[in-house]
Amino acid sequence: MTGAKTSAENRDVYRLMPTRLQETADSGKTRCNLCLWRCGLHHGQRGFCQAHVNRNGTLYNLSYGIISAMDVGVIEDKPVRHYRPGTQVLSVGSYGCSFRCGGCHNLEISWGTEALDELARGESRAAFVPPDQLVRAAIQSGVQGIAFTYSEPAVWLEYVLDVAEVAHDHGLYTVYVSNSFVTEEALALLKGRIDVLCSDIKSMDDTFYRNICARASVDQVLMSIKTAQNLGIHVETRTNVIPGYNDKDKNMGAIAKWIHDHLGSQSPWHVTRFHPAYRMADVPSTPVQSLERAAELGRERGLEHVYVYADKGCDCATENAPVTDFLPGWASLHEVNKCADTCCGKDGILLGRYEREAGLTGARR
Repeated sequence: MTGAKTSAENRDVYRLMPTRLQETADSGKTRCNLCLWRCGLHHGQRGFCQAHVNRNGTLYNLSYGIISAMDVGVIEDKPVRHYRPGTQVLSVGSYGCSFRCGGCHNLEISWGTEALDELARGESRAAFVPPDQLVRAAIQSGVQGIAFTYSEPAVWLEYVLDVAEVAHDHGLYTVYVSNSFVTEEALALLKGRIDVLCSDIKSMDDTFYRNICARASVDQVLMSIKTAQNLGIHVETRTNVIPGYNDKDKNMGAIAKWIHDHLGSQSPWHVTRFHPAYRMADVPSTPVQSLERAAELGRERGLEHVYVYADKGCDCATENAPVTDFLPGWASLHEVNKCADTCCGKDGILLGRYEREAGLTGARR
């Protein structure tokens, strides 16, 4: 079973939107095939991302059209340097993530627990912006592209695809900033709709990944990145260097070698600086020397385009402008987001926390 494609008629008001990739499992659960968690959910349950809910056997996306953050800036800030350099993008994010990174700087947005609970109860006044309105805002802002960032766009895929289609119709390019813990099925839907993937490669150590997502492995992430490039998407990768966690020469050298061998010597690698946050507030900021050493290792392994960022470590939404700045004429921007089809009620509250089941409550990385 797959969710029906959204139409212009049913996306102008907030409603629960059927997810694109779902199937009924033998257990009676409905399985989500957007990310590699592949959550199997009973009626009333939400998945690990907390944005997808099972209602009577059908999976719906709670966050379709819900904007947590917007901002305008250069594409290099994503970071992307080899696709339309110097052009401007409208960056947008929603709520929900397939990882639980202990050093997350976008915590309220990425994890989005409170915001997604309010949406599930039909009590949210978060900004709702239909695809056509978002593209109009981008055009009026004078940008050349739209970037899906801040939260994990795989969680928001139905909206991403609809926006991308409208954006391309108006000559705008699209950027997808991701952890790449996604299924091949979801990647296939991006072909022809997403122009650029900027993806993390956090480590070459499975233990690192499984401390932030119990089901993740290095090979899964790398395979997704390689698949995206094979689909014709322009790929650039980023590694946030964390002191004592992934900063050893062996690890950095291995990341660079994989990029060289699988994406090519000209594939850009962005080396960014970790700054203390959340459960990793006691970890110091990355010494600049460590960043320069990682870049040196990258060049030694044949990479021709390695970039060091000593000022910022992530594409964060800490200073995003109010959504009303971009859509002053959108009258229903902050109306109560109650599904037009059915009331969520108590059924929308997560019944089983995947974090506890996966033993992730103490994860740090």
